[in-house]
Amino acid sequence: MRLIIMGPPGAGKGTQAAVLAGAIGVTHISTGDIFRLNVSNATPLGVQAKAFMDAGEYVPDDLTNSMVRDRLSKSDCGAGFLLDGYPRTLEQVGELDSMLEGAGGCVDKVVELIVDVDEVVNRLVKRSADQGRSDDGEGVIRRRLEVYFEATAPLTELYEKRGLLVRVSGMGAVEDVSGRVLEALGVNA
Repeated sequence: MRLIIMGPPGAGKGTQAAVLAGAIGVTHISTGDIFRLNVSNATPLGVQAKAFMDAGEYVPDDLTNSMVRDRLSKSDCGAGFLLDGYPRTLEQVGELDSMLEGAGGCVDKVVELIVDVDEVVNRLVKRSADQGRSDDGEGVIRRRLEVYFEATAPLTELYEKRGLLVRVSGMGAVEDVSGRVLEALGVNA
């Protein structure tokens, strides 16, 4: 199975991705982890990405695509994978389609975690305070959520048109959300 999990910051994507990947026996691939691994190993792609990250800028699509392509070529992705944090743009969707077509496959399903914005804002404000990050106030968090929804709307629309999008409530206990995600995908827990 080749899956993508999407949702705004604070929706619990990473937590659900780990549960889901374990339940269906595929590799969980987080673009954040890919970036950190390439940077810490000082790979040529990592060196390039670090320059953007250090400047507080997004890593350009071409570098992100190259890192994801490299990661998907590893043997542990042969039985499938769960992408967390990629794709984020329509260009990245097109690139992912090309990568998978080259390997004779395609994305099977896209899970979108649906959350209550006010609940997520409260969760992120609390997390920010717990971590001593005063720069992550409610206004910044709300803006980050707005940007997320604006940027991902075209992706969710595309995947919905393709019949791949599965929307699942991301509210409630981790186990309850996991159960809903697995049920929506027709996977026995």
